[in-house]
Amino acid sequence: MSKRSVQAYIEEVPSWEGGAHLAGPPLSGMQWLVWSLATAGKFFEGLIVFMGGIALPLVAEQFAMTSTDKGLVTAATLAGILIGALALGGLADRFGRKPVFIGEMVLLAVALVGAAFSTGTVPLVTALFVIGLALGADYPTAHLVISESIPAAVRGRLVLGAFSFQAVGAVLGTAIAAVVLSSDPNLNAWRIFYLLPVVPVSLVVWGRLFLPESSHWLVSQGKMDKAEKQLRKLLGRNDVELLALEIAEEGRIQRSSDWRSLFRGKLQRATILASVPWFLQDISTYGIGIFTPVIIAAAFGATAKEHTVAAVIHNDLLGARGTALVDLGFLVGIACAIALADRWGRIPLQIIGFVGCAVGLMLAAAGNLGGQSNLPVIVAGFVLFQFMTNLGPNAQTYLLAGEVFPTPVRGLGAGLAAAIGKVGAVLTAFLFPILLADWGTERLLPLLAITSLLGAAITWIYRIETTGKTMDSI
Repeated sequence: MSKRSVQAYIEEVPSWEGGAHLAGPPLSGMQWLVWSLATAGKFFEGLIVFMGGIALPLVAEQFAMTSTDKGLVTAATLAGILIGALALGGLADRFGRKPVFIGEMVLLAVALVGAAFSTGTVPLVTALFVIGLALGADYPTAHLVISESIPAAVRGRLVLGAFSFQAVGAVLGTAIAAVVLSSDPNLNAWRIFYLLPVVPVSLVVWGRLFLPESSHWLVSQGKMDKAEKQLRKLLGRNDVELLALEIAEEGRIQRSSDWRSLFRGKLQRATILASVPWFLQDISTYGIGIFTPVIIAAAFGATAKEHTVAAVIHNDLLGARGTALVDLGFLVGIACAIALADRWGRIPLQIIGFVGCAVGLMLAAAGNLGGQSNLPVIVAGFVLFQFMTNLGPNAQTYLLAGEVFPTPVRGLGAGLAAAIGKVGAVLTAFLFPILLADWGTERLLPLLAITSLLGAAITWIYRIETTGKTMDSI
């Protein structure tokens, strides 16, 4: 058998005597295992971040938090994701995908235990920040592990399928928090929120020990023998012999590339497309996602005249139940993104999604005009927003960031894009409670709608379509 590139082996369609062949490249058991274990990071992010929105009123009451303290608690995990994606995601280019892929989950398990046993605001903020570091490292690494292991024809569906577990985590986290709070209505219930994920996180650590290293990355480092061995493990076949020429093809960008290389030449366009729309969508996605329980509870008229522990728990439970309804749009949106990403393309879906987000936000704002809350209109606006953001920018920005950069700087570029996106998330997490109190939803939501329209414009101007293209050819 002649020598071929890593991607050529991954793309190979088996054929038999008589001309019979499959419609597309089959996936081995190991490729499916890679994918399933890569879903974990996004699942845990959805679970932890969105449960954190329900935990916040309980924590704030127990630790007698000020408005600034609340802002720090909500922003801590997102700030950690920012730093983790930026600082730790790039380590996957230096030390390999697998070590970072395992280490991030170990760090997450330790930090979850620390959060559950926090005795005050400072220890809790510290633990939440470390949780964010671990989740941030997973942003680029999980994408790379999937996209460098599967055929181009199904890359969009499988990457977004993994990303969809963020929505599953968010919905399940909201449901779990509501059940825990209903069965044990006391201020310490929030500690259970952080203890529950520890066991599944530990199981993921164990599973990731058995995965192969990325052959694309090994080739970019000139490690041909190891690349062949790991590709055999990935595909479950022995007849693998790689082209030495691929070293030159994969290594055109120097291995010593720094951040400045992402802002030069053709990479500058890729960096803008991957990062700026992500920043703009995170401003609204995390603001609405984290504080939906608060907004829904207020819209239901649940705020008690007397400030008591019972009233805090009652309002928090009511907000959790309302949020579960809104999060249905989250699941339906990501399901549509999975179905359409490899058909319609990343760029059209991102633009349509941004415009739809603006419409949803304006609808929600219209439900609160004149100080009169129209609950069905508000909920409809939020459901539409959740659907459109997950059909478009929340899904497509993640997908594009792991595709538009070449192998030697793919982790660096995807990590930078995720980090810039999380700048928007941190800003909105810290400022949203303040602006919500000072401006109200009728002024704040239209402002978020403008950022969505700006995201659509930036996507069109700097568009790079990656649908159907192999990782070697983008």
